[in-house]
Amino acid sequence: MSTSSIPQKERIVALDIIRGLALFGILFINVKGYILLTEGMEIPVYNGINEAIDTLINIFVEKKFFSIFSFLFGVGFYIFASRAEKRGDKPLRRFSRRLLTLFVIGVVQVFFFWGTILPAYALIGFLLLPFYRVKVATGSKWLAGITGVYLLALILKLTGAAGLLSSVLDVIVADSTLIFLMFLAGFLAAKSDLIRRVGEWKNQIRLVAIGSLTVVAGFSIWTWLAAQSGAEELNLIVSLGSIPAVLFYLSSLFLLLEHKQIRSFLTPVSRVGQMALTNYVAQSFIGSLIISIMGLETVSPVNVVIIACLIFIVQIIFSSLWFKFFTMGPLEKMWRFMTYGKQKVK
Repeated sequence: MSTSSIPQKERIVALDIIRGLALFGILFINVKGYILLTEGMEIPVYNGINEAIDTLINIFVEKKFFSIFSFLFGVGFYIFASRAEKRGDKPLRRFSRRLLTLFVIGVVQVFFFWGTILPAYALIGFLLLPFYRVKVATGSKWLAGITGVYLLALILKLTGAAGLLSSVLDVIVADSTLIFLMFLAGFLAAKSDLIRRVGEWKNQIRLVAIGSLTVVAGFSIWTWLAAQSGAEELNLIVSLGSIPAVLFYLSSLFLLLEHKQIRSFLTPVSRVGQMALTNYVAQSFIGSLIISIMGLETVSPVNVVIIACLIFIVQIIFSSLWFKFFTMGPLEKMWRFMTYGKQKVK
C-alpha cells in the first residue's frame, strides 16, 4: 500500500502484481466476515465439497496472503522513507504521519467491516521506525532472532510443552508477530536492493523456491490430515507452515515476473495492486452487496470462492478503467493529502 505516490515510470510492476494477487487471496479469508454473526446464529458444519474447499483454503491461503501483503508493506516503508529523505524531508516523521492517517482510515472502516487489518497495520508499522537507520546485516539478525522465537513458541504450543508460559506464548504466536516479521523482511529486502536485483539472484532465489516447496508439501499434508481429524491444533499448524509458504510464493512469483510476457499478461492485476488501499476498503462494500443480492445468511466455502472471484473481477475492471483517467486511486490520493497536506511532492 505504501508505494501509491511513486511516479508511474519508477514503479516496480512486479510489486503491484504481487500486491494485487495478495488482495485476491485475502478475499478468501475476509468474505465470511462480511456477514456479522449475531447471538444465536449457528455456524454450519461443512462436508463434501465445502469441507474440501475449506481445507484447501487453510492449506494454501490462510495466513499466507496477508503475510505477503505485510511483506509488501515493509517494502513500501523503505521506498517511501528513502524517497522522502532524498527530497530533504524527515523520513521517520513523515512516515509516522502516514501511519497515523492510515490508522484513522482504518478506524473509520471498522464501522463497516470489523475485520479490517488497517488499524493493526498502522500500529505495528511504528515498530519499523527504529530499523530505518540499522544496517541490513544487523536487521537480518533481528529478523532471524524474532522468527526463531516465533517458531519456537509455536512448536512449544503444538507439543503441549508450554506449561506456565502458555499465556506468554499466546502473545508471541499472535498474528501481530507474523505481520511484524513480514514488515521487517520486506523492509530489509528493499533496503538491500534485492527487489530490484532479482535477475542477478535468480539461482539463489530458485534454490529458495525449490527448498521451501518441499517444506510446504509436508505442511500441506499435515494440515489436510489435521483438518480431516478435527485437530484442535489446526490453527497452530497453519501458522507454523505460513513462513515457508510465503517464501515459496514470493520466490516463485518474483522469478515468474522476470518474464516480460507474464508481466504484460498480468497488467490488469497490477492495476488492482496499484490502488491497493482503495481496493482493500472497497472489497467489504462490494462483498456485502453481493451477499445481499444472493440473500445469504451464512457464507459457505463454495460461496466464498464465487464471491471472491466476482469481487476481484469487478476490481480488475474498475481499476483498469480508473487508470485510463487518473494516476492514483481515490483513497490513495486522500491518504497522500493527509500525509503531506498541500505540500507538492515530486
